[in-house]
Amino acid sequence: MNQQLLLLEDDDALRLHLGNRLMKHGYRVHRCASMLQAAEVLTSVQQLDAAILDQNVAEDNGLDLIEPLLQRFPACRILVLTGYGSIPAAVAATRRGAHNYLTKPASLTDILQALLEDPSNMPDLPDAPPSLERLEWEHIQRVLEDHQGNVSAAARTLGIHRRTLQRRLKKRPSASEYHRDRR
Repeated sequence: MNQQLLLLEDDDALRLHLGNRLMKHGYRVHRCASMLQAAEVLTSVQQLDAAILDQNVAEDNGLDLIEPLLQRFPACRILVLTGYGSIPAAVAATRRGAHNYLTKPASLTDILQALLEDPSNMPDLPDAPPSLERLEWEHIQRVLEDHQGNVSAAARTLGIHRRTLQRRLKKRPSASEYHRDRR
């Protein structure tokens, strides 16, 4: 795979780390910290196969880059990655032309899958946002996965005591407890 990818992310550490990991998966990554840098890349490259756009880039909105991106590279697959995910924002991103939308923290596996996934195979968005319990549970699971199941390391990353994390893991909510997740 020698695909070119635009990475728009204003967090320096995340941009460097994610860019390096994507390069190991065969992407040629153009890293941008601002909308201005991204616009320069758009005019200078001949090919762009994919883009990962942070939704909130300093004072700018990464969604504003979707239309110019698709005008220049209509086949470009666009993933919006944000720390402030919401259903209205996901709908806005897909209406503008994004192929997928993920909230941070997202694992590299999730990001790669989202870039390759056919948007017509994606499930419908729920009528209501996920419950706080569900978001917490999913976040804990991602952090735990990132630390290969090491509860102590995950607890340090989450900023909670190891025993607190163990108690939360024992109280795994059932699907019926996700009242707001029902359609």
